[in-house]
Amino acid sequence: MTRSRELLNQMTIDEKVAQLLQLATLFYKGSSHKGQITGPMADMGINEEIVNNSGSVLGGAGAQEVMNIQKTYMENNRLGIPLLMMADIIHGFKTIFPVPLAIGSSWDMELAEKSAEIAAIEAAVSGVHVTFAPMVDLVRDPRWGRVMESTGEDPFLNSDFARAFVRGFQGNDLTNDTNRVAACVKHFAAYGAAEAGRDYNTVDMSERILRESYLPAYKAALDEGCEMVMTAFNTVDSIPASGNKKLMRDLLREEWGFDGVIISDWGAIKEIIAHGVAEDEREAAKKALEAGVDIEMMTPCYVHNLKELVEDGTISESLLDESVLRILQLKEKLGLFENPYRGANVELEEKLILSKEHRQVARELAAKSCVLMKNENVLPLQKEQKIALIGPFAHNGDILGPWSWQGSTEIAVKVDEGFKMKMDPANLFVAQGCDIETVTEQQLQEAVKAAEQAEVIVLALGEHSRMSGEAKCRADIRLPEVQLQLIAEIKKLGKPIAVVLFNGRPLDLHGVIDETDAVLEAWYPGTEGGAAIADLLFGDANPSGKITISFPYSVGQVPVYYNAFNTGRPKDEPVTEYVSKYLDIPNSPLLPFGFGLSYTSFAYGELTLSDDKLTDDTSISVSIDVTNTGDVAGDEIVQLYVRDVVGEVVRPLKELKSYERITLNPGETKTVTFTITEEMLRYHHADLQFASDAGKFIVFVGPNSVETKEKEFVLVK
Repeated sequence: MTRSRELLNQMTIDEKVAQLLQLATLFYKGSSHKGQITGPMADMGINEEIVNNSGSVLGGAGAQEVMNIQKTYMENNRLGIPLLMMADIIHGFKTIFPVPLAIGSSWDMELAEKSAEIAAIEAAVSGVHVTFAPMVDLVRDPRWGRVMESTGEDPFLNSDFARAFVRGFQGNDLTNDTNRVAACVKHFAAYGAAEAGRDYNTVDMSERILRESYLPAYKAALDEGCEMVMTAFNTVDSIPASGNKKLMRDLLREEWGFDGVIISDWGAIKEIIAHGVAEDEREAAKKALEAGVDIEMMTPCYVHNLKELVEDGTISESLLDESVLRILQLKEKLGLFENPYRGANVELEEKLILSKEHRQVARELAAKSCVLMKNENVLPLQKEQKIALIGPFAHNGDILGPWSWQGSTEIAVKVDEGFKMKMDPANLFVAQGCDIETVTEQQLQEAVKAAEQAEVIVLALGEHSRMSGEAKCRADIRLPEVQLQLIAEIKKLGKPIAVVLFNGRPLDLHGVIDETDAVLEAWYPGTEGGAAIADLLFGDANPSGKITISFPYSVGQVPVYYNAFNTGRPKDEPVTEYVSKYLDIPNSPLLPFGFGLSYTSFAYGELTLSDDKLTDDTSISVSIDVTNTGDVAGDEIVQLYVRDVVGEVVRPLKELKSYERITLNPGETKTVTFTITEEMLRYHHADLQFASDAGKFIVFVGPNSVETKEKEFVLVK
């Protein structure tokens, strides 16, 4: 990285400080806004000189515009240092894949990686250099709006997805492969644990829980070579993440050895003031730089204060130089000094974006992400049946989900369009039934009329995308009342009812799963959603998805998750009524982690272990026969969990340690074998040492976290 150091030595302090500023595209003359938006500049105290020395752009996309911005910028930058173009490419660029929570339900790392690769290809050809993904925040609270951006409640599975997404975005050679983009893992740290499920709210937990549950997926992304880290909005140990030296410099940089770029989330450095640990922008800038945050996104604390802080000796210029050098080195690694327009290509843009191949992968992943939650002999539908398709999502392109800003709801395949690919349109009766949150008498009458003509009814229900995502938290996680009323009205006809759900969080499904005959959780399935759902509903594909976050029985249980601790008075204690339980609802969720049905059935044989003793130097093979006892081929996701019965500190009742997807024809049996090693049994002790303990363990294998076969073994030290 010789070029970066040479440039650093030539830079003035003003140029160094500006390199740490990230601005939106509207500030730049080459953009469609032509840099004429003077209001935001005035509000931030930003002048043209600062813009011409700023280091990176937020939200730039589109080959021609990005090239225009870069060209105009470099004509005005003294040293010809190119801009980094960054954007939120979360679950697709223009070919939109299912939201990450849905991708989690696929348990398919190859397809997850492929979706990130396609997103990178489309983003790179449109001029993007860095994506603000993957988000790997572990989430146990479905009230939180950004749960849709996570892959669930399990640290082991989240870590696997983190690695897969980073591989997909970055490939193996960022310097020479201009079809890939640098990844930025977020939000460091524990953003998904906000109190009360309310965005930006306080996070407070022990360091052991932080390390056991919340940190592994970030570490997995960095171990895979992720180039950047984004700070979280929340506090960690009562200190805002963007000014948290222990978290960013001591843990991330020193302990983990991360020497890449750290960027704040939008406005997070200035928000240190609102948190109450900085008096003003000067103190916020000082704390953030000392914590190791290199880029400030969309607030001017650095550009207004760092020069003075260096010149008066409050902070060392070497600290500033560290951050500038990291930014320059990323630009050098991406090859921007040789080709500032890296990847951007107007002709290829038209050819690659939304290509047939990309859409086919989106369709396959959407089908694998859907979860069959109930089926009482209604699905699959028969193509000769007369079918009523009713609901606010019957013909609705709002199936892309949040963070799909480049996607088009117009070209998204709607559910009724998917149905018409499979059946005679004359036998399909479509009615809206209600809007997402309102209903008219005419809508209800049209719905009943459509249902009366049909043999079977499909209700397409859910949340509009504005009910999920950032700052879209909900205390009531049921379907809107008008949709529950629609179910009740249609049920009066006494005909079979299947529900397809579109949503970005686990819902309280009362009034849905108990009132209908079949439920397919489709999440926000993306550009090819309607086609994928039709594939599943008509049996051309077999549901195989399994949820990676528990569906609560009631919001009053939240947080509810499978890998919880026992209590001193567990619910199954027979001696006394004074046990850990609710008076009015079960302790267990409505649907547990790992749950999902199929159009076929699977039988699990006896669990066998190669040995009942394990040492540091040996392993145990865990085997089980799984048989397809149904009439059609299907995929099963076989899951292995372990419990450490007695630890130095309390251990979870179960922890996912491995899984395997298998495909079985009717009547076929496969033996699934897992390997358990001592390393899999380690955890953080009272002194935070990561080690295992001798003693008894239980291994569980089954189709989900509840229905399992189990055996004991002993770790001998």
